[in-house]
Amino acid sequence: MEIFGTPHLLTLLLGVLLGVTCIAARRRGNFWPVALLAFLNLTAYGYNQWVYGNLGHAIPLDNILPFHLCDVAAFLAGFALLTQRPLIRELCYCWGLAGTLQALITPNLPHPFPHPIFFSFFLHHGIIVITALFLPLAEGWRPRRGTFPRVLLWNQVYFFTILGFNWIAGTNFGFLIEKPYGATLFDKLGPWPFYLIWVQLIAAAMIALFLLPFSKKINIWRFR
Repeated sequence: MEIFGTPHLLTLLLGVLLGVTCIAARRRGNFWPVALLAFLNLTAYGYNQWVYGNLGHAIPLDNILPFHLCDVAAFLAGFALLTQRPLIRELCYCWGLAGTLQALITPNLPHPFPHPIFFSFFLHHGIIVITALFLPLAEGWRPRRGTFPRVLLWNQVYFFTILGFNWIAGTNFGFLIEKPYGATLFDKLGPWPFYLIWVQLIAAAMIALFLLPFSKKINIWRFR
């Protein structure tokens, strides 16, 4: 797929329009955006599996188990809307913007428009980003004290858990064993395992950046 080609840019524009529509409707008191976004997030794994299952070839384990960060983020986004649990909302916001947004900008996508995987990829990732923005802009969510170190801690939980699983199962969830094949930010971060350090540092910096608008009213940097 050509990054920033016409299909890519138009798809991003459609995502922006959907997000603006959902946020505006929710701010007017409508509940349907919550239901729609929750449904799309919680069914993302299902419709991705349906698309891969109809390709007519063997599906690698990396595309069967929902262990990529964006797979986890989709489930978190759905439950963030339905349960309103503080930790789930924090992770949805931070992982959705610091992680999934990068996937939309530089997608690791071998199939161009109009392949079914093109649509499932952008629907899956786009809904996560829309939900991450929907929480503060439409639902009035705000992070708690100590959000930044708490999210960094969960980053490490995901990182080491999935890294260990990759070694055991021979998978590449989170691209922690091998870089994506397409042109992504990973290409600028050096060889394995050094790029893993840079990924962690960049993720922390981006999370801090997206939490910065809330820092004046809430001490998001420290637990106390």
